[in-house]
Amino acid sequence: MSKDETLGEALRRQGITRRGFLKFCAATASMMALPPSMVPAIAAALEKAMRPSVIWLSFQECTGCTESLTRSHSPTVEGLIFDTISLDYHHTLQAASGSAAEAAREAAMEENYGKYILVVDGSIPTANPGYSTIAGISNKSMLLDTAKGAAAIVAVGTCAAYGGIPKAKPNPTGAVAVSDLIKDKPIINVSGCPPIPVVITGVLAHFLTFGTIPELDALGRPKAYYGQSIHDRCYRRPFYDKGLFANTFDDEGAKKGWCLYKLGCKGPTTYNACATTKWNEGTSFPIEAGHPCLGCSEPDFWDGGGFYKALSMPTEDITRAAVYAVGAGAAAGVALGAMNRAKKARAVKTHEKVTINDLEKGADDD
Repeated sequence: MSKDETLGEALRRQGITRRGFLKFCAATASMMALPPSMVPAIAAALEKAMRPSVIWLSFQECTGCTESLTRSHSPTVEGLIFDTISLDYHHTLQAASGSAAEAAREAAMEENYGKYILVVDGSIPTANPGYSTIAGISNKSMLLDTAKGAAAIVAVGTCAAYGGIPKAKPNPTGAVAVSDLIKDKPIINVSGCPPIPVVITGVLAHFLTFGTIPELDALGRPKAYYGQSIHDRCYRRPFYDKGLFANTFDDEGAKKGWCLYKLGCKGPTTYNACATTKWNEGTSFPIEAGHPCLGCSEPDFWDGGGFYKALSMPTEDITRAAVYAVGAGAAAGVALGAMNRAKKARAVKTHEKVTINDLEKGADDD
């Protein structure tokens, strides 16, 4: 795809029909958590959209964010999005090396000044410039220089968004987040260790479509993906509301899929789309695989008080916990369930007459 070619022209050149293009737009709307009514607007915008330049800088990181994106299933919207952007610089994916690689970055900055998207993964060391350098340039200097001409910055992964693991105590490198250094550019934090692939591409799709950044929460994350806690979307939530918890990783509760709160699950305080978007083509996510959420999309998750230690909520008193989590309505539901179970047990012991509805209600609450 030529940089002077619109997305609509490129798709037609590749033999994509109008029907196929609209399917692509519908998938894009879904990925950005937009209603179907937005499909015509997306189609009109993408028809005229030009190929944007993307510069991707990797600093103090483990390459997990890049791995997350490149290992997504294919063919997908991810592939289509990356077919329609110009990834002009990426340490891991580019063919060039040495002076040629840096020349590519500088050329992309000059040719697309004020229009390119800067993607950053990894934290930035500030205690000593020599802790991490690329082509003899410190991470901090490269970030400040490249950010000058960026239209927007996407901080991919918790390290770039909040400092992540490198910033964990005692933080020997003086690691900081992108937002600690850049104050004059719009920054979108796509946190997670690593982040979900479709969340990364969803942000790029939004910018490609509308030329603006999506609506963000108080921590700079797209609300479409980080607007609810994992706890609120979790399929184990009904067990939490009933007071049914796994106490060890191999007890009967764990085998039955009960809530992992007592095993340290941070779902109630973690905001991400893991429970709905999931991983590996929507196959699963950590809680579904039997492991509690670590809260990796939140600031300072590594120093958050132990991965397998429960949050300081009164879990033993499930009525109080339900009030804390979802309000008095949930507490009333818990109490009603307990009353129905007691009625069922009493009926069995005393042969008391109960209705079928009573028994079914009691069974539903077990």
